[in-house]
Amino acid sequence: MTTKTLAALAVTLLLAACAHQPPTPPAPPKVEPTAAQVAHARRTGLDATQIAYLMNKPLYQMQPVEVGRYLAWQQLDQPDLRQRIAAIARKNIGQPYELFLLGEFPYETYDTQPLFSLAKSDCVVFVEHTYAMALSSSWEEFFWVLQRIRYRDGVIGTATRNHYTEADWNVANNWLVTDVTRTLGAPTQPYHQRIDRQAFLLKQFKIQRDVPVQPFDDVYIAKQDVAAIEAQLQDGDFVNVISGRNGNHYASHVGLIVTGADGSRRLLHSAEPQVREETLQGFIARMAQRDARNAGQNKVTLSGFKFLRLNDAPQVPPMAPQPRPGKPVVLPG
Repeated sequence: MTTKTLAALAVTLLLAACAHQPPTPPAPPKVEPTAAQVAHARRTGLDATQIAYLMNKPLYQMQPVEVGRYLAWQQLDQPDLRQRIAAIARKNIGQPYELFLLGEFPYETYDTQPLFSLAKSDCVVFVEHTYAMALSSSWEEFFWVLQRIRYRDGVIGTATRNHYTEADWNVANNWLVTDVTRTLGAPTQPYHQRIDRQAFLLKQFKIQRDVPVQPFDDVYIAKQDVAAIEAQLQDGDFVNVISGRNGNHYASHVGLIVTGADGSRRLLHSAEPQVREETLQGFIARMAQRDARNAGQNKVTLSGFKFLRLNDAPQVPPMAPQPRPGKPVVLPG
């Protein structure tokens, strides 16, 4: 899976099972801020009524100015980064899902989707927004960090977007997360990818770039081995869902780890029809039902997972200089 990549088709196939979902849970009861939360709000210029309003408003229904105020308050209310990530992610439960959501418009026109969307998300957008919001205390900072996460060295452009999850996103964001799949103690399964960015950019966006093919080797933990290592996972860890078909494997979906009140490790992710939280084992069981229904149809099946540990106190690297856009190609006379 990628952000609008050739693996995006795999996302659609993987999430086809999401049409069979449990009933939508009832709306949570209205939350009243504590005295400490009101005190934190006042430090950011909000009064008790204003912070109560934001605490009870879904994040995906907020306007950018409201998001900025909420993030400033969150920095004080949830000083622990892992807890803040979980709180912000849960604040988006119920956000509608839409694939192929973001692009580079108005900066570029290769992909005319906008640079951000609060109202909807796909799996990558949800994770990127959650991380960027948790690392920020204003709308402006959020938007800056978001671009640093989405693009190689923060240089905005369709060609510099982290399209491939394993070979691009995970590698480019090693300042934020570290692959711990090999260190959790479970057996790992190797897989190989052939990353042809030149062919992908030309086919998907009609962009010509001279980029060599990259062989990429990686490992995942098979789905049946995940239960043994679940207790090691932490709030804010990044999950790559690995799917396979015809011997080929790739990350077809992503999400975040959060801890339930009972101590269970849960997957919080954006998938059709909306952002939801479910136990890892519940997700595995649901995918097993989907795979059983699709048996004999040559569709992707769930193979396992990669886990990337949220770094302690990640420091956002500086942006590389944004190059001046090139001149248009001269048309033949």
